[in-house]
Amino acid sequence: MPLDAYRSLGRSGLRVSPFCLGGMTFGEEWGYGSDEAGSSAIIQRYTELGGNFIDTANMYTLGHSEAIIGKHFEGRRGERNRVVIATKFSANMSPGDPNGGGSSRKAILAACEESLRRLRTDYIDLYWMHWWDQFTPIEETMSALDSLVQSGKVRYVGFSDTPAWKVAQAQVTAMFRNWAPIVGLQIEYSLLERTVESELTPMALELGLGVTPWSPLRAGALSGKYSRDNTTPESAGRGPSLSRNLTPKAFDVIDVLLAVAKEAETSAASVALAWVLAQPAVTSPIIGARTLDQLTDNLQALEVRLTTDQLTRLNEVSTPPADFTALNMRGAMSGSFGGLTVNARTFPLGLRSVTENDKVW
Repeated sequence: MPLDAYRSLGRSGLRVSPFCLGGMTFGEEWGYGSDEAGSSAIIQRYTELGGNFIDTANMYTLGHSEAIIGKHFEGRRGERNRVVIATKFSANMSPGDPNGGGSSRKAILAACEESLRRLRTDYIDLYWMHWWDQFTPIEETMSALDSLVQSGKVRYVGFSDTPAWKVAQAQVTAMFRNWAPIVGLQIEYSLLERTVESELTPMALELGLGVTPWSPLRAGALSGKYSRDNTTPESAGRGPSLSRNLTPKAFDVIDVLLAVAKEAETSAASVALAWVLAQPAVTSPIIGARTLDQLTDNLQALEVRLTTDQLTRLNEVSTPPADFTALNMRGAMSGSFGGLTVNARTFPLGLRSVTENDKVW
C-alpha cells in the first residue's frame, strides 16, 4: 500500500494518507525531537512520497511545532493546499488565565487565531478538541466549532481523548442542531493499549468517525529495541512514558511481535504499525519521526501483509481483560442469537439462551 492510497476520514469527504505524520517531535523544547531543519526535511520527504496528512497541537513543543510547519509551507501555496493540516486546542498557552485553555467559546476562538498565526495559514483543515473540558457545556463547544467552520477558518472538526459517551452526546447534538459534525477521533491505540475497543472504536464505527491512533508503538515500547534484559530508554526526555509501558505483560506481547516480525522478514515496529492499520474504524495511524531514517522505517509498515494466523496470535496475546459492558454484551447477544449465525458471526448458547427442549411458560 503506497502512502498516496488515500482514505476517507470517517463519514466525510476529506481524504487522507494511510499514515499521518505526527508533529509532536518537531522542535527540541521537550528534550527530544528534531530541530527546524530536520523537521522540515521530514515533512518534505513525507509529502514527496504522497503523504498529505500532518497532525500537531498548539501545545506541542510550546507552539514551536506549529511554527515549524507554518514556516515550511510558507511561500509554497500549492503544497499547502494539497496538505491536510490538523491541530488541536484545549491546552492553556497562557498560564494563570482561567479562560486560556479548555473548550469554551472564548478559549476556542482565541486558540484558533493563535494557531493560524503560528501556522502562517488562513485555515485549519482539521481542528481537534484535545480533551474534554468538564466545565463547559458541550453545546457551547460545538456551537463555537460550527462558527469556525462557517467562517472558513476551519474545514472539519474532530475530538481527541474524550469519553465515548461525551463524544456521542456532542455528535448527536451537532446532528440535531445542523452544526458541523465530528469526523475524526484521535485516541491512543496499539497492541499494548486496546481498552479503547470496549467503547471508543465501536462508537466511532457507529457515528462515522475515522480513528487516527496516536502512539501506535506505545512510546517506542513496540519498536523492537527493548527486551527483558534491556529496558533503558534511548531518549531521556521520553524515559518515564516508556518505562511504565515495559511491563512483564508487555514483554509477552513483544515476544509474539518479534516472532511475527521474523516470519514476515520485517521489523517489529512495522508489524505493530501494520496491526493497528488493519483494525476496524482505523483510518490513519499517527507516526512520529525524529530523523529521515525513522520516517523511512515507519513507512515500511505499509508494505506488510499480516496473515490471518499472525493477526490471531497478536490479538490473543494482547487482548485486555473485558470491562463490564463488553462482558455483559457477550451474554446478551447469546441470549438473543444463541446457536445462530447472524452477519457472519456465530453466537454460542449461553445462560440466557432458550433451546427447543426448554419449557416456555
